[in-house]
Amino acid sequence: MKNSLLIDTATKEKILAVTRCGTTVSEATGFFRVALGLHYLSGLMTKETLDFKRLDKEYNRFIYHAIGKGHSITSILQYLSGEKVIKVVESARFLRAFSDYCDAVPVDSIPFLLGLNLGVAKDLSGIDVRGPVADWIERQRILREEREGGV
Repeated sequence: MKNSLLIDTATKEKILAVTRCGTTVSEATGFFRVALGLHYLSGLMTKETLDFKRLDKEYNRFIYHAIGKGHSITSILQYLSGEKVIKVVESARFLRAFSDYCDAVPVDSIPFLLGLNLGVAKDLSGIDVRGPVADWIERQRILREEREGGV
């Protein structure tokens, strides 16, 4: 089965390059989580049948080797639903690195992908997804509309 979401060596290197742009361990870990999570979410936009068991196993192996135990694709997607993600996606250093190294995922798709993640989280857990990330997504929508409409 072909699966575009499987993470190849080149993509792993690109995500690690973004990670290395962080200036502290905490920042680098945040950069890793967001870059990998955005890559994962962008891969969900397919008509292919996805083998999530296989995907999770592959991603979790990469995550373990890159940042150690205690992290998983599930915890990374949870991170993308929480307030800490905002600091990363508003970081000029992260945005520049992500744009340079992970060009297969356009920077302007970040609000959409974070919204997709919130939608999936709501569907799976039934929790209310209103909060800082949803507010940030809404601000990005308004800014985009102002730019496009010349307001």
